[in-house]
Amino acid sequence: MTAEGQRRRTFWQILLFAAGLLVLTVISAGSVYLVNKAREDSKWVVHTIEVENQINTLLLEIRRAESGARGFLLTQGPDFLSDHEKAVAAIVPALDKLARQIGDNPAQRDSIEKLRAAIEIRLDQFSREMTFVQEGQPGNASALVREAAAGNTTTTISNQANAMIREEERLFRLRTANSDRSQTLAASMTGIGSGLVVLLALVSAWLVRRSARARDEAEARLRDANFNLEAIVDERTADLREANDEIQRFAYIVSHDLRSPLVNIMGFTSELEELSGDIFRRIGSLARVPAEGATLAPAGPGEIVLEGADKQLSEDFSEALAFIKTSIAKMDRLISAILNLTREGRREFQPVKIDTRELIEAIASTLAHQAAEAQAEIHLEPLPDVVSDRLAFEQIFSNLIDNAIKYLKPGLPGEIRIRGRTKLGYAIFEISDNGRGIDARDHQRIFELFRRAGTQDKPGQGIGLAHVRALVRRLGGTMSVSSELNAGSTFTITLPIAWNVSNRNADR
Repeated sequence: MTAEGQRRRTFWQILLFAAGLLVLTVISAGSVYLVNKAREDSKWVVHTIEVENQINTLLLEIRRAESGARGFLLTQGPDFLSDHEKAVAAIVPALDKLARQIGDNPAQRDSIEKLRAAIEIRLDQFSREMTFVQEGQPGNASALVREAAAGNTTTTISNQANAMIREEERLFRLRTANSDRSQTLAASMTGIGSGLVVLLALVSAWLVRRSARARDEAEARLRDANFNLEAIVDERTADLREANDEIQRFAYIVSHDLRSPLVNIMGFTSELEELSGDIFRRIGSLARVPAEGATLAPAGPGEIVLEGADKQLSEDFSEALAFIKTSIAKMDRLISAILNLTREGRREFQPVKIDTRELIEAIASTLAHQAAEAQAEIHLEPLPDVVSDRLAFEQIFSNLIDNAIKYLKPGLPGEIRIRGRTKLGYAIFEISDNGRGIDARDHQRIFELFRRAGTQDKPGQGIGLAHVRALVRRLGGTMSVSSELNAGSTFTITLPIAWNVSNRNADR
């Protein structure tokens, strides 16, 4: 799959996920709202039924009070009186409860006030009737009953209660319809949401299957590519090793062949130096005493004394020979260094367990004389042990410690610190000093072969750090430097804690 196709697929997957999340959010919010609304509507339906029941309960208590009063008036039986008193005692609490229940409806509040007034009149009549009967005046009690009937007090109570019941029935129909509608909407929302979730699940499953097929195809192509790549890598690695071996053989042959003419040049230079005495003696013997020539003044056996132009010529000749000999010596050192590099490049590394502190202490002891001359102290901090090539490890730290001693600041006591730590299977070593430092522009230059940085006041061919970095790379590690002029340097070496034998000579 191309990068554009991968981006499109990722976009649609994100879009589908966002759509699913949005649908679930809307469904959840809508369902919660509709369920709460349906619950609220159902509560009002129940409230309406409770109000109707309370009105009927109030009317029932009033009828019980009237029945008890008539029975007591006719029979003067105590049971009727008891029933009447219980009913009268229940009327006011029932009326108060009804008033609390219809407090949310202004129309019903007006009706309850009228009903309360009629009930209070009827309760007063009940009280007087019972008093007349108990005082032995049944005629007055009967007259009072006829008066209550003529005044339509009971009818007023009944009509007012029925009007309130009709209002509650209207509210019941309205609230029942609202409750049914809310429940229908909630059910619809749930059904639609479930359908959308199922649809999204099907689309997601389809996309997952398509992605799985694309992944399987990509893995198959990757396996084929890896198989071909491994063959190509093996072929290229073999070519590189062969080319590297050829380069090393060429460097060895060139270095070896260069040494032969260099030896001849050195021999003839020495012979020319010996002949120079005879040449200038002959020149001195041919010189004339007059002012324009040099005067020969033998000072002893085999010695000559030149003056004037002959003396200057002799000095120039000696200086030229000295330059030639210096250049020959430098070239000899470079050839020797190249030969050493080629020999080291052909050496196979042998991983062994290394006591790092013991090895570096041994290196420091061999460099103790140079450190004492430079007034430098070498401090070793805790160092992790590693499995690596001992000779390569020793060469790495010998070069770095030797450089740290060599490039200290004159007149300042040197301080060299070597510390180490481990991280994610690697050992990290730091060699820091308070020396002259390295300009930031030369941080990479110092690792190049035959390249040196800073003031060239110390002997060297510019090979040490290049050789050290090559060894570090062959050991599967990295090397870097952090430094500023006149602020010291810190070289950081990162090496595997346990160098794998299968990686031996991987960089060759």
